[in-house]
Amino acid sequence: MRRVLILTAGLLATACAHAARTPAPPPAAPPESAAAVSSIPEFAPRPGEKVTAFDVSGRGKPDLWRYSILVQEGQERVIRKERDLNGDGKVDLWEAYDDQGNLVKQAYDLDFDGKPDLVITYEKGQLVRKEYAPGFDGMARTIAFYENGKLVRKERDTRGTGKIDTWEYYENGELDRVGVDLDGDGQVDRWEKRKGAEGDAAAGGEKEK
Repeated sequence: MRRVLILTAGLLATACAHAARTPAPPPAAPPESAAAVSSIPEFAPRPGEKVTAFDVSGRGKPDLWRYSILVQEGQERVIRKERDLNGDGKVDLWEAYDDQGNLVKQAYDLDFDGKPDLVITYEKGQLVRKEYAPGFDGMARTIAFYENGKLVRKERDTRGTGKIDTWEYYENGELDRVGVDLDGDGQVDRWEKRKGAEGDAAAGGEKEK
């Protein structure tokens, strides 16, 4: 009996030691995260990417996931990050980086429903575009364009048809003029002057040339 107990204890000790040496599986982000941004190419998973989880807030659970790929022996490059900003276990911010480590795309879940509502695009570190899609369904309702970090134009789908029907042009941060498509053909039917002439509308049936 004593030999059986000794043998059993030895087997248990060996099993425990083996379990201790077995590496834990890589920390995964919430599974719905990738599906939420599947329509945005910059956030697509890459072959061979590695994910590392961090508890940035100190809540005792991961809230930052960093994705990296091996570029050469002993050197990795960060390609994406995902963040849970409010600790509800869902990703609220997605970020993508280019080969030089520059931020190229951000997506925010503003209402914390697990889906992005705002997508921001950068080129060489400069803000170039913001796409607003409340209740994100893959179609932006408003697209804002920037040059040298300044807002120059907004395009809006005010009817929810998937087509732009309103164009706003800005100068020095002020709304200058607004073009409106009245018949749904994708072209401006009426221009409204706003800057320095509030309420002054230049209406007409002539299309934008």
